[in-house]
Amino acid sequence: MSDEGVVGGSPRRGLVAATFGFFIGFAGVVVYAPAADQFEQAMGLSGILLGLLVGAPNLIGSLMRIPFGAWTDDVGAKKPFLILLGLSIFGMAGLSVILLLFYPDGLTLRLYPLIFLFGALSGCGIGAFSVGNAQTSYWYPADKQGTALAAYAGLGNSSPGIFMILIPVALAAIGLTTTYLVWLAFLIVGTIIYAVIAVNPYYFQLREHGMCTEQARQRAEELGQELFPSGDTFASIKEAASLPRSWALVAMYFTSFGGFLALTVWLPSYWTSLHDLDTRVAGVLTAVGFILLATFIRIPGGALSDRIGGEETAILSFAVVGAGAIVMMLTRDVYLAGVGVVLLATGIGVANAAVFQLLPHYVPEAVGGASGLVGGLGAFGGFVVPPLLGLFVDIYGVSGYATGFVVYLGLGVIGGALAGTLYRRVDRG
Repeated sequence: MSDEGVVGGSPRRGLVAATFGFFIGFAGVVVYAPAADQFEQAMGLSGILLGLLVGAPNLIGSLMRIPFGAWTDDVGAKKPFLILLGLSIFGMAGLSVILLLFYPDGLTLRLYPLIFLFGALSGCGIGAFSVGNAQTSYWYPADKQGTALAAYAGLGNSSPGIFMILIPVALAAIGLTTTYLVWLAFLIVGTIIYAVIAVNPYYFQLREHGMCTEQARQRAEELGQELFPSGDTFASIKEAASLPRSWALVAMYFTSFGGFLALTVWLPSYWTSLHDLDTRVAGVLTAVGFILLATFIRIPGGALSDRIGGEETAILSFAVVGAGAIVMMLTRDVYLAGVGVVLLATGIGVANAAVFQLLPHYVPEAVGGASGLVGGLGAFGGFVVPPLLGLFVDIYGVSGYATGFVVYLGLGVIGGALAGTLYRRVDRG
């Protein structure tokens, strides 16, 4: 069978499509964070309920990284991407309808379960990370993986920071309901654009058009593709889950990336409630001082891990997380709090890089499965941590926004201890 006219695309197009799709979907992390004040006041939310609400997008999206990443190895990235983005559209549409019908006076606590559900669905695009990561890997040769994946993750991860700046401005200019309607339109148009430009790597295109596995692989290699799915990915996940080393890395990533997601949605409330800052200022501080810093510092964090070792880098980075948490607990000064946030962003961002540098070393027999477990369950911290922070607000009032950072002190200590355990087990002869 001739493959003329069957295959198309290029590595650059594959990277652009994956990055664009992830950018569109990952913005859903902050679906409630910039407007947390409005929802809290309209519905009379407690600290725990507020934490659960802003963390809702991480509930489904983070866990979907595992099965959808594995599914990508079977069918390519386009179909999983479109399903995840479609679920995000459904969630945002449901939220928009509720706001149209009930906001502001009818937005009561009885609607909380529905608002939580639609927020969780809106975050399904978070799961696109593992899908786009696989798509990028299969498009590029091994010697260009680092650059391609850094571009994919760095640019794709930037969307929550950009939205944290834009959404408060939109809220002030056009109101809550219209802002979410515009966001819904952005999601729909973005998904259509992705559907038009996305193209699976050659191997998946050839398999889709009827070639057997071996023929498709051979022809894809002739076209320049180097990496291919390796066996049963779900079996790889099962094998990784049987290894204690995998769970140590899951716990470390729970602190670093889960902690990143949690503060992404919690810091706007911290700035407005404890320091009485305007929502637009809070959005800029969260975006620039935390989200974008933690995102882009992963690149030098990866280089540092290669230079001195992932274990040593992780120990140092979790120590910085602990130091930042102590500053946040003790200070009520906005400038010192800014220093604390920068420390947290630095420690968390570098730790994210260190964990994935360690992964192929500690779980070489099931790298794909371990990546899914670590990425999915680790990101679940973005849902678990915000209500813990909210609990301190319920107990201590407004000052609980500062006291609650004891959670990050504890996570930093645990993460550092686990990294230290790995360090002591390494054969350094």
